[in-house]
Amino acid sequence: MQIKSETQHFTVLAFFIAIELLLALTPLGYLNVGVISITLMHLPVILSGVFMGKKEGAIIGFVFGLASFLRATFAPNLTSFCFTPFYSVGNVQGNIFSLVICFGPRIFLGWFAGFLKNFGKKRFSELPWMMALSVICTLVHTISVMGLIWLVFGSVYSRVVGVGVGSVIVTVLLSNGLFEMMAAGMMVPFMYRALKPIREKMNI
Repeated sequence: MQIKSETQHFTVLAFFIAIELLLALTPLGYLNVGVISITLMHLPVILSGVFMGKKEGAIIGFVFGLASFLRATFAPNLTSFCFTPFYSVGNVQGNIFSLVICFGPRIFLGWFAGFLKNFGKKRFSELPWMMALSVICTLVHTISVMGLIWLVFGSVYSRVVGVGVGSVIVTVLLSNGLFEMMAAGMMVPFMYRALKPIREKMNI
């Protein structure tokens, strides 16, 4: 019985990994607007965290980070140096902190989703909390990514894009950040509810 349970657990984890890779390898994952990418890749990370737990959410977050790293390395844009040490633009070169920016917020996103799910499980109604949790996680992810870019590459980033990094952060929060929060707030509760019978049946 334990072997069956573990097999089911890894099957569901593989399902989330496959969804994350599908988004990464198709236009579904990113919508490029200038130097900014609107992404839906945070959705499986949040969903896996609330559906399976903090550790599994962190694993899918790592997959998100890995996909971002590979994309920044092999299909770069002007700001890809923020996410990979193997890309440069002019005299601007990524470094080890690029990996921290690329992986850290994404891994934390999945862990944080699982943490918030446990925190609110007995405190709030499930679906409204799923909606609020998804918006909070997305906001924290956006702020952490842009905040780390500001701390590590602030002046360089501003020089490359031609706009102050503070203005970029505000623009990100008010444009694609809002879109990503709305997408998470609507889609994660819907997908969680759709998958809940499977979770209960498989006892994960």
